[in-house]
Amino acid sequence: QVQLVESGGGLVQAGGSLRLSCAASGRSTSNYAMGWFRQAPGKEREFVAAIRWIGGYTDYAASVKGRFTISRDNARSTVYLQMNSLKPEDTAVYYCAAEDITSGRYTIATMKVWDEYDYWGQGTQVTVSS
Repeated sequence: QVQLVESGGGLVQAGGSLRLSCAASGRSTSNYAMGWFRQAPGKEREFVAAIRWIGGYTDYAASVKGRFTISRDNARSTVYLQMNSLKPEDTAVYYCAAEDITSGRYTIATMKVWDEYDYWGQGTQVTVSS
């Protein structure tokens, strides 16, 4: 079992910045890839960014590349999502998730697929005003 707790959401004006945090506890986090997904009202959950604990491989959705940065702090078992140049269309509930890379089904491609993830946080609201 892995427990994930997100924090750092809030209300910000367009062009502003926020940093989300995801604190992981439980089983060894080195066995996981960590992803951020978001879901706006009436829309499907979509991939934002992901990072692998081992090696630090990262991937981003095209819509956030160059504006968002995912990183990890191994000592704190925490993953961050630094969000800059925020736009109103970034408004959503943001979820942190963990995918077991030892499961046998993991590939780089599965890091972008929300239903490949095994554990989820409770979500944190990000609202960007115009």
